[in-house]
Amino acid sequence: MGTGVNGNHHRARSLDALGVSSPTIRLVLSDVDGTLVTPEKLLTKKTIAAVERLKAEGVLFAITSGRPPRGLTMLIEPLDLTTPLAAFNGGLIVNRELTTLKELTVRDEIVGPIIEVLSTHALSVWVYQSTDWFVLDLDGLHVAHESDVCQFGPSALSNFDKVRGDIIKVVGVSDDPAVVAAATASLNEQFADDVSATSSQTYYIDVTHRDANKGSVVDYLARTLSLESSEIATIGDMSNDVLMFARSGMSIAMGNASDEVKGSATHVTMSNEDEGFSHAIEKYII
Repeated sequence: MGTGVNGNHHRARSLDALGVSSPTIRLVLSDVDGTLVTPEKLLTKKTIAAVERLKAEGVLFAITSGRPPRGLTMLIEPLDLTTPLAAFNGGLIVNRELTTLKELTVRDEIVGPIIEVLSTHALSVWVYQSTDWFVLDLDGLHVAHESDVCQFGPSALSNFDKVRGDIIKVVGVSDDPAVVAAATASLNEQFADDVSATSSQTYYIDVTHRDANKGSVVDYLARTLSLESSEIATIGDMSNDVLMFARSGMSIAMGNASDEVKGSATHVTMSNEDEGFSHAIEKYII
C-alpha cells in the first residue's frame, strides 16, 4: 500500500483501520496505457469482465489518456463506453461519437518556444492539432509504435512553422530518461503559467494547456455526472496520473508504476502484465 499524500487518502486509511467503510465509489476513472491494457496494448477478457461487473453494480466507468481521441476508439465497443472520453490528458474531451465536449489549446505564441526547448534537448517533436498528428520524420523514434497503438498515422512536414491554431499537445520523444527529465523540468520552469509538462510514457513528454491534466478530468466528470470527488476512484501508473489521484476519493497505482507514483496512491495493485486492473476492481471497488 502506498503512503498517501492528501487528506482523502489519509481519511480512507483511518476509516479502514476503524472498520468503517470508505465513501461509496460511483465512478472509476482509468488511465489506458500501462493500466487498462497489457504491454502489448490489448484488453484482456478479465479487464472487459471487470468493467462489465462495475456496470452491473451500478458503478460508472470512464477513461483518460495522453492518446488522441482516435487512439481511444478501439476501446469504445469492447467496454461499451458511454461516459466522456478524456484524450490528451484532458486537453480534448469528446463523446463516443468523437464530438468535442471540451477543448483546451496551447497558446500559439508559445508553441514555437516549446518546440525549441524540446529540440535543444535533442528530443524528437510531434505536434497534435485538433485531431491531426504531425511529425518531421515518419521513420522517427516511436512513430511506428504510436501509429500501431492509436491505429492511425501522422502527416510529415518539413517544419512546424505554419502549424498554429488548435494545438492540443506538443510531444517530446527520447529513450534517454535523463534527457526527458531535464527537458520536462525546463518546460515547467519556463512555461509554468501556460502549460503542464508530464510523462504519459517513460519516453514521452506531453506538453498541454496548464489545465489539461488528469486532475481536471476528475473535476470535469464530477461536475458533468453530478458526483462528489470522494465518489470517484482513479487508477494509473505514471506521473501524469498523480494529479487525478490527489483529486479522487480513492486512488490505485499499478504494480508497474514507479515508487513515487505508488507512494501517491491509496492502494497498489499488481502490474498490467498480471491483470492488475481487474484485480484492483475486485479487491478495492467491488
